[in-house]
Amino acid sequence: MWFMRQAGRSLPEYRRVRADVPMLDACARPDMIVEITLQPVRRYDVDAAIYFSDIVVPLKAIGVDLDIKTGVGPVVADPVRDAEGVKRLRALEPDDVPFVTEAVGELTRELGDRPLIGFAGAPFTLASYLIEGGPSKNHERTKALMYGEPELWADLMHRLAAITVEFLRVQIAAGASAVQLFDSWVGALSAEDYRESVLPHTSWIFDQLSGLDVPRIHFGVGTGELLGLLSEAGADVVGVDWRVPLDKAAQRVQPGTALQGNLDPATLFAPWEVVARRAADVLSRGAAAEGHVFNLGHGVLPTTDPDVLARLTEFVHTETAR
Repeated sequence: MWFMRQAGRSLPEYRRVRADVPMLDACARPDMIVEITLQPVRRYDVDAAIYFSDIVVPLKAIGVDLDIKTGVGPVVADPVRDAEGVKRLRALEPDDVPFVTEAVGELTRELGDRPLIGFAGAPFTLASYLIEGGPSKNHERTKALMYGEPELWADLMHRLAAITVEFLRVQIAAGASAVQLFDSWVGALSAEDYRESVLPHTSWIFDQLSGLDVPRIHFGVGTGELLGLLSEAGADVVGVDWRVPLDKAAQRVQPGTALQGNLDPATLFAPWEVVARRAADVLSRGAAAEGHVFNLGHGVLPTTDPDVLARLTEFVHTETAR
């Protein structure tokens, strides 16, 4: 078991380390990456660490003018909305992200036998930030380009997929034991739109990683109707948010696919007996899958009590050891 966003604002030690340090600066400093990645491992004794980063780090590394604004999220100074904008998205080279190689190398030495999960954003979500210029509720500009200019959309997605693959390859080459592709906004799409406009590019990413002998995790938010397609894309593990019970999700994915999830992060604010009961239910339903990684159904919320997560980790370890 591990928790998405297990290293982050819910930890007082994280807030101390990040004080006065902008997010993207922290993501480019090996010492901070190592410290922040290890913080939840020390506190919770989770079974895996996940590389501390942000999905826009590789875009920043190739020269996209963007920033992560507090309370807003990634903001792009010059949104990509035409062919010229797409052409400016060059390939990512390992030398663009030397801090990744250094940090992953140090982390794998510190972690020993405990796995380090590499991390990257998926092309659709990256495209949405680039086109909208920041977070969006409706993704109207993104969908307009996808629907109205399919050739330009395909070019954009191909470039972003190549950037994502290289970012993950760098992490794997440095020692990451597994990788997670995170598609925050893909739940905004219908199954038909996903199959036509996103699936080929996501499948290409997983195919490019297939020979590197690392498990590949695919997670999206609000993707209950897309779980079969997320599995079809080629991941070994499909993350499930809290909206779909794991026994139902197991019926939607391809044979041989493990599941990750999926306790509602808000559950952690309820009394402990509720947390324990619901966690036990997740474990019970997860038994229907061909493999189960216990996790939340999305990231740890910033105001979560770290002591509850520590207690939950101990509970899951105790229950599954029986």
